[in-house]
Amino acid sequence: MLMTMSPAESSLKSPFLTPHLLIRTDTSLLLHMPCHFGLTHALNNTLILGRKPFTPRRSRLAVSMEKAGGKRWLPRLLLLAALTWLLMVYFHLAMFRTPPVSAPHASLVAVVASDGEDGQRFRLRQEQQLKRISSATTSTSALPERGRGDDAACRGRYVYIHDLPRRFNAEILENCAHWYPWHNMCGYLENGGLGEPVDNADGVFGDEGWYATDHFGLDIIFHRRVQQYDCLTDDSSRAAAVFVPFYAGFDIVQHLWGVNSTAAEKDALSLDLVDWLTRRPEWRAMGGRDHFFLSGRTAYDHQRRPESDSEWGNKLLHLPAVQNMTVLFVEKLPWTKFDFAIPYPTYFHPAKDAQILEWQQRMRAMKRPWLFSFAGGARNDPYSIRHHLIRQCGASSFCKLVQCRKNERNCLIPSNFMRVFQGTRFCLQPTGDTMTRRSAFDAIMAGCVPVFFHPDSAHTQYRWHLPEAHDAYSVLIPEADVRAGNVSIEETLRAIPPEVAERMTETVIGLIPRLVYADPRSRLETLGDAVDVTLEAIIARVNKMREEMGGGRGQMLQEQNDDAGAQQRN
Repeated sequence: MLMTMSPAESSLKSPFLTPHLLIRTDTSLLLHMPCHFGLTHALNNTLILGRKPFTPRRSRLAVSMEKAGGKRWLPRLLLLAALTWLLMVYFHLAMFRTPPVSAPHASLVAVVASDGEDGQRFRLRQEQQLKRISSATTSTSALPERGRGDDAACRGRYVYIHDLPRRFNAEILENCAHWYPWHNMCGYLENGGLGEPVDNADGVFGDEGWYATDHFGLDIIFHRRVQQYDCLTDDSSRAAAVFVPFYAGFDIVQHLWGVNSTAAEKDALSLDLVDWLTRRPEWRAMGGRDHFFLSGRTAYDHQRRPESDSEWGNKLLHLPAVQNMTVLFVEKLPWTKFDFAIPYPTYFHPAKDAQILEWQQRMRAMKRPWLFSFAGGARNDPYSIRHHLIRQCGASSFCKLVQCRKNERNCLIPSNFMRVFQGTRFCLQPTGDTMTRRSAFDAIMAGCVPVFFHPDSAHTQYRWHLPEAHDAYSVLIPEADVRAGNVSIEETLRAIPPEVAERMTETVIGLIPRLVYADPRSRLETLGDAVDVTLEAIIARVNKMREEMGGGRGQMLQEQNDDAGAQQRN
């Protein structure tokens, strides 16, 4: 349970709740009070829906004053009306503007003092980095003009979707009750793969757009979302990229825990797919280099060595034809160049821009009494730093700990940890079973700045979706220092100047649109989501390869295609 404190106590408790921040927060809350609903609604009708603005008419008082010789008051009344209108427009834009994605550069390490020489150098470094951060993060914060399939807006952006046989996707879904021996996953496929709506009885989430989404459920979500892309084509010769809707993640998961699953069974559908693709004319155009597909699991589930029949997963990533394609995972391999990481799905799947903007404004207005928090469980692995984090957090009066234990359901209820993230400035994100965690993206949805302990947890992974200036939105504390007991997490985070922490929070909140997967049953109006960012990056990658190949779809040497196909069939 979160502690409740008076404003005075809060400002003493946390170095970030300065009087300036309290005034800003109170103002934001005031603007959300019911008494302002009519004003906000009217402004929405005027500025968002494009209705004709209200034109003030002369009141009876003005008429009577004019008749009584009070004409000198009329200009003043008109001036007052104009100022009132400008004030209303200002408040509307302040509340509902699209948030900036960038923020001044924030430190990865502790700063001794914010007012001394170190603090001045720190702020100077921020300003020097600001332009670089802006250019790296704002290019896809909003979509180009929606094409709706017309040539002018879609030229160079068309995507062709292969019409695969049902065995590569739909038939896999039909087996959802048996993917895991211990759990029926069919409920997570409801609502286009989003799952059932979350229980929002305690008001932690928004009224719409929040679902109990499985963190490995991206296969179907991504497919359905690409089907809503505004520049699809039935003519592959016009396509900038070709999507292969193979549910690779769902395919392998149904064999990972099977008692009698053999290596041949794990590999069968992947080999079948390659055989099907390499026989298609679409493949021959570029030898598959314009093709892309996705697995909603980590790359480690698909990189079994071909000579081994006993290792984990299948050998999908070792197939030469697959290495010609662009392959998407929620976590990539550090040493490969053809696979790319895209964000884990969170619980937030907005159907329209307004749901994103309203949620961002709500996160800006949140009071954050906790300096840092950790939600997670310990690991049996002695190399894990989780027990160090649990110990440091439990011993700090600035930290909120949500400890996940076996046979307890507290961490299976999304509102339990999302509530904590919403009340925290920094959220600790150590490695889990693999290098990455879905929790990092849940924290960002709550406006909480992630604290990583290894670069492969985010910085080297999500290059398309997160700023190149990693310390604009996150903190990195080397796990070796934590393991050796050489660093205090509390002291490191308290040393970051309050205004810098506030800017980092704003940057994190600004990243929300490009990290969510919008509801695949609808389209966002102007904002680009994680799929839009991904498609833009894939098209740029394919265009670069096309130029290197000689500028055309038909420039690939035939012997390269023949070699790839022969290797797959052997």
